[in-house]
Amino acid sequence: MDTISLARHPAAPAPGFAPKAALELLKPITWFAPMWAFGCGVASVGVPSGRWPFLVAGVALCGPLVCGTSQAVNDWFDRHVDAINEPGRPIPSGRIPGRMGLYISICWTLLSLLVGGFLGDIALAATLLGLALAWAYSAPPLRLKQNGWWGNAACGACYEGLPWVTGAALMAGGMPDARVFALAGLYSFGAHGIMTLNDFKSVEGDRRMGIASLPAVFGVEQAAALACVMMAAPQAVVVTLLAVWGFPVHAGLVAVMLAVQFGLMAKLMAAPKARAPWYNATGTSLYVLGMLAGAFALHAMRAGGAG
Repeated sequence: MDTISLARHPAAPAPGFAPKAALELLKPITWFAPMWAFGCGVASVGVPSGRWPFLVAGVALCGPLVCGTSQAVNDWFDRHVDAINEPGRPIPSGRIPGRMGLYISICWTLLSLLVGGFLGDIALAATLLGLALAWAYSAPPLRLKQNGWWGNAACGACYEGLPWVTGAALMAGGMPDARVFALAGLYSFGAHGIMTLNDFKSVEGDRRMGIASLPAVFGVEQAAALACVMMAAPQAVVVTLLAVWGFPVHAGLVAVMLAVQFGLMAKLMAAPKARAPWYNATGTSLYVLGMLAGAFALHAMRAGGAG
């Protein structure tokens, strides 16, 4: 039996597989980000007649399947860190015993590939890339999460850019134009900062296990300042691009949401670790609303509104 079962949370039940624990392992709360990004990709080109089944399957692929796989893989390879940071998680608590967490990760990987293949070559390629990054993020020998720069970049690509481009490509029936890639790439870059804020909850365990997350390396204050810059800078570029492309209203909406974020960031910096969850519920919400505003501008361009 895996030795991690010895580190069960004191309040946890005795080891034994609980079906509810499998859903917890897949972390449904994390599915929102890639599903939203996929929706932005769809909004940027529209939904042609007959493509609705692709929309539904694509949402399932980005959220419950690929993102769910990434969460299961991460929990399996992070089980020793979670025994320190979050001992109540399904694997360290013993609610998913033995190597069951690994088996779930493998089965969900195969199911994701099956659905990706059903959606066509572009979706399959995107699925392969997303799954490769998910395993590379958590699993040896790469274990990208060991380095906060590389790990957060991989997460940003999987949570924002890749699903956005996939959604646009599925609806357009081919690769989208460069402007879709530009906005998807910028919001992926900004998501690096969001991932940094998420790392605040595991600073102690990261340091003890040698994981060089940015808060563990620089401290929470410097990491928070860096996260704010990385979230704000790409949004400023988005505002500029939308204005240049001839969409001042959409640019203004993103600019207003960014201005409000600046106020929220100032409050975050007063107590970064304590207020990181609060900022993710407020500032990050404005960030993703800006994504949608940008997507609507791209749709208007496609419909002949500009460029």
